[in-house]
Amino acid sequence: MVVREDRFKKVLVDGGGMTENRLEIYVDRKTGVNYLFSSCGNAGGLCVLVDRDGKPIVSALPVED
Repeated sequence: MVVREDRFKKVLVDGGGMTENRLEIYVDRKTGVNYLFSSCGNAGGLCVLVDRDGKPIVSALPVED
């Protein structure tokens, strides 16, 4: 049996629709690392958010619901 784990929390959604760019930010509940997901139509991409020094942006744990 597979146990579902809600590892990522969506913390921001901006935009939407099939022709408009949609931006979402997710936080990993185990590590606190922030990820940016961008999509437009059928295309999309995911990347780690970094600060000006190139280090990953990390949220305080635990991530609140």
